[in-house]
Amino acid sequence: MKIRTLIAMYACLLSIFIAYAYYYQQDISRIRSLQDEISSLHGKPDEKYVMVTFQSGMDYWKRCLKGFEDAAESLNVSVEYRGATQYDVNEQVTVLEQVIARKPAGIAISAINPTALTKTINKAVEEGIPVVLFDSNASGSKAFSFLGTNNYSAGVTAAHEMAKLLKSEGKVAVITSPHQLNHQERTRGFVETIYQKYPRMQVVAVKNGKGDALASKQAAMEVLNDYPDVQGIFATEANGGVGMAEAVAELNKKYVKLISFDTEKQTLDLVKEGAIAATLAQGTWNMGYWSLQFLFHLHHHLTSPSRSGDALLPAYVDTGITVVTRDNVDHFYAK
Repeated sequence: MKIRTLIAMYACLLSIFIAYAYYYQQDISRIRSLQDEISSLHGKPDEKYVMVTFQSGMDYWKRCLKGFEDAAESLNVSVEYRGATQYDVNEQVTVLEQVIARKPAGIAISAINPTALTKTINKAVEEGIPVVLFDSNASGSKAFSFLGTNNYSAGVTAAHEMAKLLKSEGKVAVITSPHQLNHQERTRGFVETIYQKYPRMQVVAVKNGKGDALASKQAAMEVLNDYPDVQGIFATEANGGVGMAEAVAELNKKYVKLISFDTEKQTLDLVKEGAIAATLAQGTWNMGYWSLQFLFHLHHHLTSPSRSGDALLPAYVDTGITVVTRDNVDHFYAK
């Protein structure tokens, strides 16, 4: 009887040991698999990715670059920032050509023009350099993804905000950069929404501010002189907002309601003092952070198609927008 009991106990202990060994091996396999996944998302310091913009001195790019740098730190890779110093498409093409010649691991670019950079972007992709676009798209190019604001929707939001300020009645105008796709879409969203949703409102002018505060001021002054009864102006970018605010102050037409774009300090100051009624804040940190994450996945071939044939990286990511007024402006100053 004792022998049977001992045999049974031994068999039980053996079963426990076998089960323990099995699950231990399973845990080891899971740990190794996790380690492999972690190491696959860990690059080398000499692995360099480049962000390319235009008007490189603008405060607007700082949050984009911060997101790019934060992603680089998490992935243990290096980044570099390059940009055309002026609002000049030829200069940006030259800068992009110089970057391609250095064979970086990937390029994130905000396109000054929706078509003028297509050939150069395609050249990079054809040479095996992953490219993603952020903030401003070049939809006809071979870039893998676009990460940015849904600009048409942003224009729609601006139109509704303007209607709220004017109680859905009055003449309005737009100061924009007509050769840049993101500004075209913001303008179209604004104009179409006013036309479709607010029959007592009218867009009387769309002017080219050339992405410059002085040119935007001149454009706004032309609007205010040509249409003295204009009650609101929407600027599709930050320099335009500053320029139109200066025009309104100089002509002493402070009753004109102004809506701008982006969150550079000068724009936020104007919102805080009430010169600009509202500005639209883009998800700029998201643009930079996820641009680098996408480039890293492309460079390391971590994006092979799924069984359904769909690529793992989306072709478009909406990075979001927020309406900034005097009530919440303090939250948007750089810290």
